[in-house]
Amino acid sequence: MKAARYEGQGRIGVGDADVCPPAFEEVQLEVAYVGICGTDLHILDGDMDARVNLPAILGHEMSGKVVAVGANVRDWKPGDEVVVVPLDWCGACPACLRGFSHICYRLNFMGIDSPGALQNVWNVPQRTLVRVPTDLGLMRAALAEPTAVAVHDVRRSELRAGQKALVVGGGPIGLLIASVATAVGADVLVSEPNGQRRQLIDQAGLRTVDPADDLAVAIDEWTGGAGVDVSFEVSGSQAGVDAAVASLAARGRLALVAIHSRPPTVDFFRFFWRELTLVGARVYERVDFEEALQLLERGAIPTNALITDVVPLSDASAAFAQLRAGQAMKVLVECGPLT
Repeated sequence: MKAARYEGQGRIGVGDADVCPPAFEEVQLEVAYVGICGTDLHILDGDMDARVNLPAILGHEMSGKVVAVGANVRDWKPGDEVVVVPLDWCGACPACLRGFSHICYRLNFMGIDSPGALQNVWNVPQRTLVRVPTDLGLMRAALAEPTAVAVHDVRRSELRAGQKALVVGGGPIGLLIASVATAVGADVLVSEPNGQRRQLIDQAGLRTVDPADDLAVAIDEWTGGAGVDVSFEVSGSQAGVDAAVASLAARGRLALVAIHSRPPTVDFFRFFWRELTLVGARVYERVDFEEALQLLERGAIPTNALITDVVPLSDASAAFAQLRAGQAMKVLVECGPLT
């Protein structure tokens, strides 16, 4: 078996790995595709060296097929096509006891805190599996995890049909949030400074604006001076936070999606003056994965605009390089059948 590992100091190496049989209540998967995301780049940059155990097998956006099952696994059989909710929770902390296991205080995020999917074969707890719809296909199914992020963000924001939503940041997650928000019937605008990204988003049938072209004026013209009902801060920048807050209508809602490298400043006077609401949105729940797969199945997600390239596992470092260079939305690593 082969696996791609983060070796420290910005290096990705591909080498042999052991294949172990699935343990009690585990399922063994033949990994088909793995998506690389911004968190993986942060790991490669060394920003999370205190958290990952080197050498670390990364990858948490994936699709695959069941090849073996451990003891006490009854709902899955070889040949089943699945995706993995890469969250393993303790079940005993205050968050878990209140029903919020996705934000467990001792959460094991698979692919970060424990070995991930960038390998031919991956053993995971059976409770993490979600079945792929019959006609979706494993390549598109590999977008289930980032789509679930967007579904969770939109659900947390309580965005409704007919409302106006501003998405600040047009990367992969911004594009997915805009797509999910459109699917619920909202009127959506994406603010993105990168012209290449704006072109891709426009081609996906969504509306964009360059924030350098006086975003405040564009918002006023779009909303008749009222402001938007919901803004999603996806850029991870101070300017993005400022724009997202300034765009909101009275009793508007800010969904904070991005992970900021340092705590941003927030205009709380604006929150007081307009009775705004700030909502945190982190990862996802199982229901978000299920809805994500349904959206992918019915074509509500522009997969062609999102998937920039597919590379083999042997060249996994190229996927990271493309993203780092800003040349891609989403690069998939094809892990292929075990040979």
